[in-house]
Amino acid sequence: MFANPYTVCHPLQSHKKTALAFSRLFLVLGWALILLPTSLWAREGTWANVGMPGFSAGPATYTSLVLNAAGVPYVAYKDDSRDGKASVMRFDGTNWNHVGIPGFSEGWAYFTSLALDPVGTPYVAYTDWDNGNGASVMRFDGTNWVHVGVPALSAGAAIYTSLALDDSGTPYLAYTDHANSYKATVRMFDGIRWINVGPPGFTEGWAYFTSLALDPSGTPYVAYQDWGHDSKVSVMRFDGIRWLPVGMLGFSAGEASHISLKLDASRTPYVAYKDEAHGGKATVMKFDGRRWIPVGTQGFSEGQADDTSLTLNASGVPYVAYTDYANGLRATVMRLGNTDWEVVGTTGFSPGAVYFPSVALDASGTPYLAYRSSANGDRASVSMLGPLITRPAIEMQTFLMVAGFVLVIIVVIAIMAYIGKRRLES
Repeated sequence: MFANPYTVCHPLQSHKKTALAFSRLFLVLGWALILLPTSLWAREGTWANVGMPGFSAGPATYTSLVLNAAGVPYVAYKDDSRDGKASVMRFDGTNWNHVGIPGFSEGWAYFTSLALDPVGTPYVAYTDWDNGNGASVMRFDGTNWVHVGVPALSAGAAIYTSLALDDSGTPYLAYTDHANSYKATVRMFDGIRWINVGPPGFTEGWAYFTSLALDPSGTPYVAYQDWGHDSKVSVMRFDGIRWLPVGMLGFSAGEASHISLKLDASRTPYVAYKDEAHGGKATVMKFDGRRWIPVGTQGFSEGQADDTSLTLNASGVPYVAYTDYANGLRATVMRLGNTDWEVVGTTGFSPGAVYFPSVALDASGTPYLAYRSSANGDRASVSMLGPLITRPAIEMQTFLMVAGFVLVIIVVIAIMAYIGKRRLES
Protein backbone atom coordinates (compact mmCIF):
# COMPACT_ATOMS: atom_id res chain seq x y z
CA MET A 1 0.00 0.00 0.00
CA PHE A 2 2.84 2.33 0.77
CA ALA A 3 5.46 3.00 -1.83
CA ASN A 4 8.77 1.43 -1.23
CA PRO A 5 11.15 4.30 -0.45
CA TYR A 6 13.83 2.71 -2.54
CA THR A 7 11.47 2.56 -5.52
CA VAL A 8 10.87 6.31 -5.19
CA CYS A 9 14.49 7.27 -4.57
CA HIS A 10 16.06 5.14 -7.28
CA PRO A 11 14.77 7.13 -10.28
CA LEU A 12 15.62 10.35 -8.43
CA GLN A 13 19.21 9.21 -8.14
CA SER A 14 19.16 8.24 -11.82
CA HIS A 15 17.81 11.64 -12.77
CA LYS A 16 20.41 13.30 -10.60
CA LYS A 17 23.18 11.45 -12.42
CA THR A 18 21.73 12.39 -15.78
CA ALA A 19 21.35 15.99 -14.71
CA LEU A 20 24.89 16.10 -13.41
CA ALA A 21 26.18 14.63 -16.65
CA PHE A 22 24.38 17.26 -18.68
CA SER A 23 25.53 19.97 -16.30
CA ARG A 24 29.14 18.96 -16.77
CA LEU A 25 28.69 18.99 -20.55
CA PHE A 26 27.15 22.43 -20.66
CA LEU A 27 29.57 23.81 -18.10
CA VAL A 28 32.43 22.67 -20.30
CA LEU A 29 30.80 24.36 -23.30
CA GLY A 30 30.29 27.53 -21.31
CA TRP A 31 33.86 27.66 -20.08
CA ALA A 32 35.08 26.95 -23.62
CA LEU A 33 33.22 30.03 -24.82
CA ILE A 34 34.83 32.01 -22.01
CA LEU A 35 38.39 30.79 -22.52
CA LEU A 36 38.60 30.18 -26.28
CA PRO A 37 38.46 33.85 -27.31
CA THR A 38 41.24 34.64 -24.85
CA SER A 39 43.51 31.91 -26.24
CA LEU A 40 42.78 32.99 -29.80
CA TRP A 41 43.58 36.57 -28.86
CA ALA A 42 46.91 35.65 -27.31
CA ARG A 43 48.40 33.33 -29.94
CA GLU A 44 50.87 34.83 -32.37
CA GLY A 45 51.71 32.09 -34.84
CA THR A 46 54.84 29.95 -34.85
CA TRP A 47 58.19 30.05 -36.58
CA ALA A 48 58.65 27.51 -39.37
CA ASN A 49 61.61 26.50 -41.52
CA VAL A 50 61.88 27.98 -44.99
CA GLY A 51 62.83 24.90 -46.91
CA MET A 52 65.29 22.48 -45.37
CA PRO A 53 67.05 23.71 -42.21
CA GLY A 54 70.82 23.76 -42.50
CA PHE A 55 70.62 24.08 -46.29
CA SER A 56 74.21 25.24 -46.88
CA ALA A 57 76.77 22.56 -47.74
CA GLY A 58 78.84 23.37 -44.68
CA PRO A 59 79.17 25.88 -41.84
CA ALA A 60 78.04 29.39 -42.73
CA THR A 61 79.16 32.60 -41.03
CA TYR A 62 78.19 36.26 -41.51
CA THR A 63 74.75 35.26 -42.80
CA SER A 64 73.07 38.24 -44.52
CA LEU A 65 69.42 38.07 -45.62
CA VAL A 66 67.39 40.13 -48.09
CA LEU A 67 64.03 39.56 -49.78
CA ASN A 68 63.25 40.65 -53.32
CA ALA A 69 60.06 42.47 -54.32
CA ALA A 70 58.24 39.14 -54.67
CA GLY A 71 59.30 38.04 -51.18
CA VAL A 72 61.92 35.54 -52.37
CA PRO A 73 64.68 35.20 -49.74
CA TYR A 74 68.37 35.40 -50.63
CA VAL A 75 71.17 34.62 -48.17
CA ALA A 76 74.85 35.46 -48.50
CA TYR A 77 77.47 33.93 -46.22
CA LYS A 78 81.08 32.90 -45.77
CA ASP A 79 80.98 29.31 -46.99
CA ASP A 80 83.31 27.08 -45.01
CA SER A 81 82.57 24.17 -47.36
CA ARG A 82 84.17 26.27 -50.12
CA ASP A 83 87.37 27.34 -48.34
CA GLY A 84 85.65 30.24 -46.62
CA LYS A 85 84.66 31.95 -49.87
CA ALA A 86 81.40 33.81 -50.44
CA SER A 87 78.24 32.01 -51.53
CA VAL A 88 74.70 33.21 -52.16
CA MET A 89 71.60 31.03 -52.19
CA ARG A 90 67.94 31.74 -52.93
CA PHE A 91 64.74 29.87 -52.15
CA ASP A 92 62.60 28.84 -55.12
CA GLY A 93 59.56 27.92 -53.06
CA THR A 94 60.72 24.34 -52.51
CA ASN A 95 64.50 24.22 -52.40
CA TRP A 96 67.49 26.43 -51.74
CA ASN A 97 69.65 26.89 -54.84
CA HIS A 98 72.98 28.59 -55.41
CA VAL A 99 72.98 31.88 -57.26
CA GLY A 100 75.80 31.30 -59.71
CA ILE A 101 78.64 29.11 -58.54
CA PRO A 102 79.15 28.51 -54.82
CA GLY A 103 82.30 30.00 -53.33
CA PHE A 104 82.62 32.65 -56.04
CA SER A 105 85.03 35.03 -54.28
CA GLU A 106 88.74 34.66 -54.85
CA GLY A 107 89.47 33.86 -51.20
CA TRP A 108 87.99 33.99 -47.73
CA ALA A 109 85.10 36.43 -47.43
CA TYR A 110 84.45 38.02 -44.04
CA PHE A 111 81.67 40.41 -43.03
CA THR A 112 79.48 39.48 -46.00
CA SER A 113 76.78 42.08 -46.65
CA LEU A 114 74.06 41.42 -49.23
CA ALA A 115 71.84 43.88 -51.10
CA LEU A 116 69.57 43.80 -54.17
CA ASP A 117 69.24 46.53 -56.77
CA PRO A 118 65.79 47.70 -57.94
CA VAL A 119 65.53 44.91 -60.53
CA GLY A 120 66.62 42.24 -58.05
CA THR A 121 70.29 41.84 -59.00
CA PRO A 122 72.25 40.64 -55.95
CA TYR A 123 75.40 42.44 -54.80
CA VAL A 124 77.70 41.19 -52.06
CA ALA A 125 80.33 43.18 -50.16
CA TYR A 126 82.96 41.50 -48.00
CA THR A 127 86.43 41.73 -46.50
CA ASP A 128 88.58 40.09 -49.17
CA TRP A 129 91.30 37.93 -47.61
CA ASP A 130 93.08 37.25 -50.90
CA ASN A 131 93.35 40.95 -51.64
CA GLY A 132 95.02 42.24 -48.50
CA ASN A 133 91.77 42.15 -46.49
CA GLY A 134 90.51 45.06 -48.55
CA ALA A 135 86.83 45.60 -49.22
CA SER A 136 85.44 44.03 -52.40
CA VAL A 137 81.99 44.11 -53.97
CA MET A 138 80.67 41.61 -56.51
CA ARG A 139 77.38 41.30 -58.35
CA PHE A 140 75.64 38.52 -60.24
CA ASP A 141 75.24 39.36 -63.94
CA GLY A 142 72.80 36.54 -64.59
CA THR A 143 75.54 34.02 -65.34
CA ASN A 144 78.62 34.86 -63.30
CA TRP A 145 79.69 36.81 -60.27
CA VAL A 146 81.78 39.78 -61.37
CA HIS A 147 83.63 42.48 -59.47
CA VAL A 148 82.01 45.90 -59.24
CA GLY A 149 84.98 48.04 -60.16
CA VAL A 150 88.30 46.75 -58.90
CA PRO A 151 88.70 44.15 -56.16
CA ALA A 152 90.03 45.50 -52.88
CA LEU A 153 88.46 48.90 -53.54
CA SER A 154 89.54 50.28 -50.15
CA ALA A 155 92.91 51.95 -49.59
CA GLY A 156 93.85 49.23 -47.10
CA ALA A 157 92.29 46.55 -44.96
CA ALA A 158 88.59 46.98 -44.24
CA ILE A 159 86.28 45.33 -41.73
CA TYR A 160 82.60 45.65 -40.80
CA THR A 161 81.68 46.11 -44.47
CA SER A 162 78.08 47.34 -44.85
CA LEU A 163 76.48 47.63 -48.30
CA ALA A 164 73.43 49.57 -49.51
CA LEU A 165 72.05 50.47 -52.96
CA ASP A 166 70.02 53.54 -53.81
CA ASP A 167 66.87 53.59 -55.95
CA SER A 168 68.94 53.88 -59.13
CA GLY A 169 71.04 50.86 -58.18
CA THR A 170 74.17 52.80 -57.20
CA PRO A 171 76.11 50.84 -54.57
CA TYR A 172 77.46 52.52 -51.43
CA LEU A 173 79.83 50.82 -49.02
CA ALA A 174 80.75 51.74 -45.43
CA TYR A 175 83.58 50.11 -43.49
CA THR A 176 86.17 50.48 -40.77
CA ASP A 177 89.17 51.79 -42.68
CA HIS A 178 92.55 50.53 -41.47
CA ALA A 179 94.33 52.91 -43.85
CA ASN A 180 92.67 55.84 -42.09
CA SER A 181 93.32 55.03 -38.42
CA TYR A 182 90.38 52.59 -38.14
CA LYS A 183 87.90 55.40 -38.73
CA ALA A 184 84.81 55.08 -40.92
CA THR A 185 84.93 55.54 -44.67
CA VAL A 186 82.10 55.45 -47.20
CA ARG A 187 82.60 54.95 -50.93
CA MET A 188 80.21 54.76 -53.88
CA PHE A 189 80.53 53.28 -57.36
CA ASP A 190 79.96 55.91 -60.06
CA GLY A 191 79.66 53.36 -62.86
CA ILE A 192 83.38 53.37 -63.60
CA ARG A 193 85.25 53.48 -60.31
CA TRP A 194 84.79 53.69 -56.55
CA ILE A 195 84.96 57.23 -55.19
CA ASN A 196 84.95 58.58 -51.66
CA VAL A 197 81.74 59.99 -50.25
CA GLY A 198 83.18 62.96 -48.41
CA PRO A 199 86.61 62.60 -46.84
CA PRO A 200 87.82 59.10 -45.96
CA GLY A 201 88.14 58.37 -42.26
CA PHE A 202 85.57 61.04 -41.38
CA THR A 203 84.83 59.93 -37.81
CA GLU A 204 86.67 61.42 -34.83
CA GLY A 205 87.98 58.08 -33.59
CA TRP A 206 87.87 54.39 -34.36
CA ALA A 207 84.53 53.30 -35.80
CA TYR A 208 83.54 49.67 -35.28
CA PHE A 209 80.31 47.81 -36.08
CA THR A 210 79.64 50.21 -38.97
CA SER A 211 76.09 50.01 -40.33
CA LEU A 212 75.05 51.91 -43.47
CA ALA A 213 71.57 52.98 -44.55
CA LEU A 214 70.25 55.30 -47.26
CA ASP A 215 67.21 57.50 -46.86
CA PRO A 216 64.56 57.64 -49.63
CA SER A 217 66.48 60.44 -51.38
CA GLY A 218 69.73 58.43 -51.32
CA THR A 219 71.43 60.32 -48.50
CA PRO A 220 73.83 57.96 -46.68
CA TYR A 221 73.77 57.56 -42.90
CA VAL A 222 76.31 55.56 -40.90
CA ALA A 223 75.93 54.25 -37.34
CA TYR A 224 78.97 52.94 -35.49
CA GLN A 225 80.61 52.21 -32.18
CA ASP A 226 82.40 55.50 -31.56
CA TRP A 227 85.76 55.09 -29.84
CA GLY A 228 86.07 58.85 -29.82
CA HIS A 229 83.10 58.94 -27.43
CA ASP A 230 83.63 56.10 -24.95
CA SER A 231 82.57 53.38 -27.41
CA LYS A 232 79.01 54.66 -27.40
CA VAL A 233 76.86 54.69 -30.53
CA SER A 234 77.03 57.63 -32.94
CA VAL A 235 75.28 58.33 -36.23
CA MET A 236 76.46 60.64 -39.02
CA ARG A 237 74.99 61.61 -42.39
CA PHE A 238 76.42 63.08 -45.56
CA ASP A 239 74.98 66.45 -46.61
CA GLY A 240 76.54 66.42 -50.07
CA ILE A 241 79.78 68.05 -48.94
CA ARG A 242 80.68 66.76 -45.49
CA TRP A 243 79.66 64.30 -42.83
CA LEU A 244 77.57 65.77 -40.02
CA PRO A 245 76.53 64.30 -36.66
CA VAL A 246 72.90 63.29 -36.38
CA GLY A 247 72.14 64.72 -32.98
CA MET A 248 74.76 64.27 -30.29
CA LEU A 249 77.73 62.00 -30.93
CA GLY A 250 77.97 59.15 -28.43
CA PHE A 251 74.30 59.37 -27.51
CA SER A 252 73.82 55.95 -25.94
CA ALA A 253 73.88 55.61 -22.16
CA GLY A 254 76.95 53.39 -22.28
CA GLU A 255 79.08 51.26 -24.56
CA ALA A 256 77.22 49.98 -27.63
CA SER A 257 78.08 47.12 -29.98
CA HIS A 258 76.39 44.92 -32.61
CA ILE A 259 74.90 48.05 -34.15
CA SER A 260 72.15 47.97 -36.79
CA LEU A 261 70.75 51.07 -38.53
CA LYS A 262 67.53 51.59 -40.51
CA LEU A 263 65.56 54.61 -41.73
CA ASP A 264 61.79 54.81 -42.11
CA ALA A 265 59.92 56.37 -45.03
CA SER A 266 59.97 59.78 -43.34
CA ARG A 267 63.80 59.61 -43.02
CA THR A 268 63.73 59.00 -39.28
CA PRO A 269 66.81 56.97 -38.32
CA TYR A 270 66.48 54.06 -35.87
CA VAL A 271 69.41 52.20 -34.37
CA ALA A 272 69.46 48.90 -32.45
CA TYR A 273 72.42 47.75 -30.40
CA LYS A 274 73.70 45.67 -27.53
CA ASP A 275 73.48 48.09 -24.62
CA GLU A 276 76.16 47.64 -21.96
CA ALA A 277 74.50 50.31 -19.80
CA HIS A 278 71.56 47.89 -19.47
CA GLY A 279 73.31 44.58 -18.89
CA GLY A 280 74.15 43.92 -22.53
CA LYS A 281 70.47 43.75 -23.45
CA ALA A 282 68.92 45.11 -26.64
CA THR A 283 68.00 48.77 -26.95
CA VAL A 284 66.53 50.76 -29.85
CA MET A 285 66.68 54.53 -30.18
CA LYS A 286 65.44 56.94 -32.83
CA PHE A 287 66.18 60.54 -33.75
CA ASP A 288 63.13 62.79 -33.31
CA GLY A 289 64.64 65.71 -35.20
CA ARG A 290 66.30 67.22 -32.12
CA ARG A 291 67.65 64.38 -30.03
CA TRP A 292 67.93 60.61 -29.76
CA ILE A 293 65.15 59.08 -27.69
CA PRO A 294 64.51 55.47 -26.55
CA VAL A 295 61.98 53.45 -28.50
CA GLY A 296 60.07 51.70 -25.74
CA THR A 297 61.98 50.32 -22.78
CA GLN A 298 65.76 50.43 -22.92
CA GLY A 299 67.34 47.01 -22.44
CA PHE A 300 64.06 45.32 -23.37
CA SER A 301 65.40 41.84 -24.09
CA GLU A 302 65.21 39.21 -21.35
CA GLY A 303 68.97 38.78 -21.25
CA GLN A 304 72.06 39.77 -23.22
CA ALA A 305 71.51 40.24 -26.94
CA ASP A 306 74.28 39.64 -29.48
CA ASP A 307 74.24 40.32 -33.22
CA THR A 308 71.21 42.60 -33.03
CA SER A 309 69.55 42.97 -36.45
CA LEU A 310 66.98 45.70 -37.05
CA THR A 311 64.29 46.17 -39.68
CA LEU A 312 61.17 48.33 -40.01
CA ASN A 313 57.80 47.45 -41.49
CA ALA A 314 55.92 49.69 -43.92
CA SER A 315 54.37 51.59 -41.00
CA GLY A 316 57.76 52.18 -39.38
CA VAL A 317 57.31 49.58 -36.62
CA PRO A 318 60.75 48.26 -35.60
CA TYR A 319 61.58 44.56 -35.36
CA VAL A 320 64.78 43.36 -33.70
CA ALA A 321 66.32 39.89 -33.95
CA TYR A 322 69.19 38.74 -31.77
CA THR A 323 71.08 35.84 -30.25
CA ASP A 324 69.28 35.45 -26.93
CA TYR A 325 71.51 34.67 -23.95
CA ALA A 326 68.51 34.22 -21.67
CA ASN A 327 67.28 31.37 -23.88
CA GLY A 328 70.33 29.25 -24.58
CA LEU A 329 71.70 31.51 -27.34
CA ARG A 330 68.65 30.70 -29.42
CA ALA A 331 66.97 33.16 -31.78
CA THR A 332 64.41 35.67 -30.54
CA VAL A 333 62.62 38.38 -32.50
CA MET A 334 60.79 41.26 -30.83
CA ARG A 335 58.79 44.19 -32.17
CA LEU A 336 57.40 47.37 -30.75
CA GLY A 337 53.78 46.80 -29.72
CA ASN A 338 51.10 49.26 -28.67
CA THR A 339 52.73 49.91 -25.31
CA ASP A 340 56.19 48.32 -25.35
CA TRP A 341 58.30 45.58 -26.89
CA GLU A 342 56.65 42.20 -27.43
CA VAL A 343 57.92 38.81 -28.57
CA VAL A 344 57.15 37.78 -32.15
CA GLY A 345 56.06 34.16 -31.97
CA THR A 346 57.97 32.60 -29.07
CA THR A 347 61.25 33.42 -27.37
CA GLY A 348 64.23 31.27 -28.27
CA PHE A 349 62.32 29.57 -31.09
CA SER A 350 65.32 28.07 -32.91
CA PRO A 351 66.23 24.42 -32.20
CA GLY A 352 69.66 25.38 -30.92
CA ALA A 353 72.08 28.27 -30.60
CA VAL A 354 72.23 30.76 -33.46
CA TYR A 355 74.83 33.23 -34.65
CA PHE A 356 74.70 36.13 -37.11
CA PRO A 357 70.89 36.45 -37.17
CA SER A 358 69.67 38.67 -40.02
CA VAL A 359 66.01 39.74 -40.13
CA ALA A 360 63.89 41.00 -43.04
CA LEU A 361 60.18 41.53 -43.73
CA ASP A 362 58.26 40.76 -46.89
CA ALA A 363 55.71 43.14 -48.42
CA SER A 364 52.95 41.80 -46.18
CA GLY A 365 55.07 42.30 -43.05
CA THR A 366 55.92 38.63 -42.48
CA PRO A 367 59.32 38.36 -40.74
CA TYR A 368 62.07 36.07 -42.00
CA LEU A 369 65.26 35.28 -40.14
CA ALA A 370 68.53 33.83 -41.47
CA TYR A 371 71.17 32.52 -39.11
CA ARG A 372 73.99 30.06 -38.51
CA SER A 373 72.31 27.12 -36.78
CA SER A 374 74.31 25.09 -34.28
CA ALA A 375 71.55 22.44 -34.28
CA ASN A 376 72.23 21.91 -37.98
CA GLY A 377 75.99 21.63 -38.07
CA ASP A 378 76.50 25.41 -38.01
CA ARG A 379 74.94 25.55 -41.47
CA ALA A 380 72.67 28.32 -42.72
CA SER A 381 68.98 28.17 -41.92
CA VAL A 382 66.07 30.50 -42.55
CA SER A 383 62.84 30.64 -40.56
CA MET A 384 59.67 32.60 -41.15
CA LEU A 385 56.72 33.38 -38.92
CA GLY A 386 53.84 31.11 -39.87
CA PRO A 387 50.35 32.46 -40.58
CA LEU A 388 48.92 34.17 -37.55
CA ILE A 389 45.81 32.72 -35.98
CA THR A 390 43.04 35.17 -36.75
CA ARG A 391 42.31 37.24 -33.72
CA PRO A 392 38.61 37.90 -33.16
CA ALA A 393 37.57 41.50 -33.00
CA ILE A 394 37.23 42.92 -29.51
CA GLU A 395 33.44 43.04 -29.92
CA MET A 396 33.29 39.36 -30.91
CA GLN A 397 35.68 38.38 -28.15
CA THR A 398 33.50 40.17 -25.60
CA PHE A 399 30.33 38.61 -27.03
CA LEU A 400 31.70 35.07 -26.81
CA MET A 401 32.94 35.55 -23.26
CA VAL A 402 29.62 37.03 -22.10
CA ALA A 403 27.75 34.24 -23.88
CA GLY A 404 29.87 31.71 -22.03
CA PHE A 405 29.11 33.28 -18.65
CA VAL A 406 25.39 33.43 -19.44
CA LEU A 407 25.37 29.79 -20.56
CA VAL A 408 27.10 28.68 -17.37
CA ILE A 409 24.63 30.60 -15.19
CA ILE A 410 21.57 29.32 -17.13
CA VAL A 411 22.76 25.72 -16.97
CA VAL A 412 23.47 25.90 -13.25
CA ILE A 413 20.05 27.46 -12.52
CA ALA A 414 18.25 24.96 -14.78
CA ILE A 415 19.93 21.96 -13.21
CA MET A 416 19.26 23.17 -9.69
CA ALA A 417 15.61 23.83 -10.55
CA TYR A 418 15.29 20.41 -12.12
CA ILE A 419 16.76 18.63 -9.10
CA GLY A 420 14.56 20.68 -6.78
CA LYS A 421 11.48 19.75 -8.74
CA ARG A 422 12.33 16.05 -8.64
CA ARG A 423 12.81 16.23 -4.90
CA LEU A 424 9.36 17.79 -4.46
CA GLU A 425 7.81 15.12 -6.69
CA SER A 426 9.43 12.43 -4.58
